[in-house]
Amino acid sequence: MTHEHQGGARGWSAARKGVWSRLRFTSLRLRLVVVFGLVALTAAVSASGIAYWLNRESVLTRTQDAVLRDFEREMQNRAGALPQHPTQDELQRAAGQMANSSQRFTVLLVATDPDGRTVYGSSGGLNGFSLQDVPVSLRDAVTERQKITSTNKYPHHMYWLRTVDEDTPYLVAGTRVIGGGPTGYMLKSLEPEAKDLNSLAWSLGIATALALIGSALLAHAAATTVLKPVQRLGVAARRLGEGKLDTRLRVSGTDELADLSHTFNKAAEALEKRVADMAARDEASRRFVADMSHELRTPLTAITAVTEVLEEELEFEGGGIDPMIEPAVRLVVSETRRLNDLVENLMEVTRFDAGTARLVLDDVDVADQITACIDARAWLDAVDLDAERGIHARIDPRRLDVILANLIGNALKHGGSPVRVAVREDPGEDGEGAGDGGTVVIEVRDHGPGIPEEVLPHVFDRFYKASASRPRSEGSGLGLSIALENAHIHGGEITAANSPEGGAVFTLRLPRDVSARSSEDPTGDAGDEGAEGDA
Repeated sequence: MTHEHQGGARGWSAARKGVWSRLRFTSLRLRLVVVFGLVALTAAVSASGIAYWLNRESVLTRTQDAVLRDFEREMQNRAGALPQHPTQDELQRAAGQMANSSQRFTVLLVATDPDGRTVYGSSGGLNGFSLQDVPVSLRDAVTERQKITSTNKYPHHMYWLRTVDEDTPYLVAGTRVIGGGPTGYMLKSLEPEAKDLNSLAWSLGIATALALIGSALLAHAAATTVLKPVQRLGVAARRLGEGKLDTRLRVSGTDELADLSHTFNKAAEALEKRVADMAARDEASRRFVADMSHELRTPLTAITAVTEVLEEELEFEGGGIDPMIEPAVRLVVSETRRLNDLVENLMEVTRFDAGTARLVLDDVDVADQITACIDARAWLDAVDLDAERGIHARIDPRRLDVILANLIGNALKHGGSPVRVAVREDPGEDGEGAGDGGTVVIEVRDHGPGIPEEVLPHVFDRFYKASASRPRSEGSGLGLSIALENAHIHGGEITAANSPEGGAVFTLRLPRDVSARSSEDPTGDAGDEGAEGDA
C-alpha cells in the first residue's frame, strides 16, 4: 500500500508539471486563475487533511478508551469471579455475560479445567471468535510474564491493537486475571466509527471542491479587475502604433495601474507633439524646396538660353569665342545643364513627397519604349538590347522613360559598357503570361566591378554617394531614388544586386496593367512635368 501511494503521488506530480508547462504560454488571465486555484486547493487539502486526521484520532481514541475500560471492568467482575480452573460451561456463561456490556464486544476466555485441559468460552459460540483470530504478537504479549519491580506491580497487563479484516477495522485486546484465572480476549468492530469518518471525509472533500470553485471565481474576478486596465493599455498602444496619436487613457484611482496610465498619456502627448513638430518641419522643408525650385526655374530659363547661344558659338568654326575663355564657357554650359537637371529632379521629388505625382497611362510596346529611350540619348552603341516586340503593358510612358534613363545611365557611368538590357514576362499566380495578368521584368546589367556590399542597402537613398572622398559628381544623387518612386507609383519595385558573373544587376518589375490602381488614384495632371533623372 505504501509503494502504491508513493507511485500515485509521483504520477500526480508529473501530471501537474505537464499541465503547468502547457499553460505557461497562455493568457495571463488563465495563469492567474490556475495559480489561485492551486493555492486554494493546497490550502483546502491541507486544512481538510489536518481536520480529518485530528477527528479520526479523536473518534478512535474515545471509542477505544471506552471499550478497553469496559472490558477491563468485565474481566475484573466476571472473569475474576470464576474459579482458578473453571469448566467450559462456566467460561461460556461468563463470556456471554461479559459480551452483554454497554460496548457490545465479542469475548473469548481461555483457561485450564480441573483435569488440566485447555478450555474455551466464546460469546459468539464455538464457531465465533476464536484464538486464531487473535494476532500472534498480541497473544505473546498477553501471556508473557513481566518482572515485578517497584514500578511494575503486576506480572500481566492489558494489550491492544487495531487491525483490518476484509476492509472492516477491528479493535483487539487481551489480558489475564490478576492472581490467576482465565485469559480474556476482546474483539470490537469499529465499522460505525469508520462510516462516520468516511462521511467526514466526503464532507471535507465537498468543502474542498467548493473552496476550489470559489477561488476560481474569485481569481477570475480579480484577474478581470487587474487585467482590464492592462487590456485597455494594450489597445491604446496598438492605436498609437497605428498612428492615432491622440489616443489617451482614462485615469482612475491612485494605484500602480493608474500611474502606468498616467505615464502612457504623458508619453503619448510628448510623442504627438514631437511628431507634429517633425511634420511641420518636414512640410516646411518640402515647401522650401518646392518654392526654391520654382523660383530657380525663371532665372535658369534665361541662363539656359544664354548658354545655348554660347554653345552654338563654340561649335561654330571661326566663332567669336576667345580661346582663353573657351574652357570657362564650356564649364558654364556644363554646370548650367547640371543645375537645370538638379532643379527638375528636386521638383519631381517634391511631387512624390506631396503625393501629387500622377500616372498618365497608355498602352506601349516595352521593347519600342526601351529602344526610344536608348536612341534619344545616343546609347545604341553602348547598350545590348534583348527584348522581343509584342510585350505590351499599360503604364505611364514618360515615367518608364525616366526609370530606364536612370538605370541605363547609371550602369554606363559606374559599371561600364557593354550594358545589357533584357526584358521578359513573369506570369501571375494564375499562370497567365499575356493579357492583363502578370508582370514585366526589365533587367539592366553592366560589366563593371559591381556594388560594394555595404553600399547595396543605400543605392536608392537620396543624395547618397558611395565614396565619401567624392562628395561632388556629375549626378545629383537623386536619379535612382526618383526611378524607385516612379516604380512604386506603378505598383512595381526595383532591386539591386551583384551578378555572380560580375557587374551590377538592377531589376525592374512592373505590373502589365495598372488601370485598377489608377482607377483608385485617378490620373489628372497630364501636363505634369518630370525630369530625366541623372545617373
